[in-house]
Amino acid sequence: MEAVAKLTGVPTSPRKMRMVADMIRGQKVTKALNILKFEARIGARKLEKLLLSAISNWEQKNEGKKIEDADLYIKTIFVDGGTMLKRMRPAPQGRGYKIRKRSNHVTLIVDEVAVPKVAVSTETQTENNVQ
Repeated sequence: MEAVAKLTGVPTSPRKMRMVADMIRGQKVTKALNILKFEARIGARKLEKLLLSAISNWEQKNEGKKIEDADLYIKTIFVDGGTMLKRMRPAPQGRGYKIRKRSNHVTLIVDEVAVPKVAVSTETQTENNVQ
């Protein structure tokens, strides 16, 4: 069963946050936490906190299970652009340059690694019995 955590209105540009999100996409939760803990980029601390929130949400949904036994991984993480504050900066000769202060929204989905069930077909059973 998957758990979702969302972070909205982060005051960094979506491009900078996507760089950090790409590093942990598809990783196991323990490895992703280690990556984020030692990453120097600005969005790493906020994503680490978001990942811990997603793990906590997963614990709330699955009360009988333990995290150690679950083998969690980051199923999906995506960064969308948020609202943009628009400002003007004085420029030479009476002009004004636009300043766009960007923000972003991050959505993180954590899930268990599915163990594939081995299904033995009847054709392979008959072939083994014949030989």
